[in-house]
Amino acid sequence: MTTELRARLRTLPSFPRELPEFAPDAAPTTPQELFLAWLDEAVATGVLAPHAATLATVDETGPSARVLVLKDVDADGWAIATPADSRPGQAMTASGRAALTFFWPALGRQVRVEGEVRRADAADAAADFRDRPAEARATALVGRPTPTLADDAEYAAARAEALARVEADPSLVPETWALWWVAPGTVEFWQASHDRAHTRLRYRADADVWVRERLWP
Repeated sequence: MTTELRARLRTLPSFPRELPEFAPDAAPTTPQELFLAWLDEAVATGVLAPHAATLATVDETGPSARVLVLKDVDADGWAIATPADSRPGQAMTASGRAALTFFWPALGRQVRVEGEVRRADAADAAADFRDRPAEARATALVGRPTPTLADDAEYAAARAEALARVEADPSLVPETWALWWVAPGTVEFWQASHDRAHTRLRYRADADVWVRERLWP
């Protein structure tokens, strides 16, 4: 291990000088309400991509994670979108479970959502896909004949063809496009503190109610 790098990493700032207050005893009855309140604060603070989340899945080869964007939140859970034939899509289909992590360093806050996954119906997935910009739809439509890309020219040609298809038929939706709902069994809210006495609050699903539990820092 590089001693110089270790020393440098220890000097890097983690959070801003001022951090927001968090009173767990005053938290709302559902995690969705608290999440949306925190999301609003992140937006108001100017956090870039406040709707970005790390999706974690696992398959027979091991764990995998990637960043994507939140699509919706309601009583059923948190919605995300990714093709059914992608690695995370296949993993969620096989295991039926996933986790999402939101991190807003400007506020010293993190939210972890863990639970079962349900694939939304085709109509909802199609509506989500059509709401995307044309360039994003074209990227999603690009075929992948092999796992690896030979060169930029190969991709440019495939993407140009896909964009032409989108322009010719704006209603076009790939069969593999999928919208997924993560129905949480637990949702944990973490508020950082400069003295490292961090505050953690977990919502745990118990039948039709949410149980709120304080966790050790």
